[in-house]
Amino acid sequence: MEFIRNFIQEEEGVTAIEYGLIAALVAVAIIVGAGALGQGLNGLFQRLADCMVTPTAAVCALVA
Repeated sequence: MEFIRNFIQEEEGVTAIEYGLIAALVAVAIIVGAGALGQGLNGLFQRLADCMVTPTAAVCALVA
């Protein structure tokens, strides 16, 4: 019975879980940000490649 009381009152495990959740949220934010950055760079390089294949003013307008 004493073990159960001590286990319920123990707060170090709770702190570790909170840090784990924060680390997981940071990881998700990094993954989402990297994905968005990757898609933006992919679009930029695709427009550059299109411009090299067909160098006209309409294709080479890199400002979207």
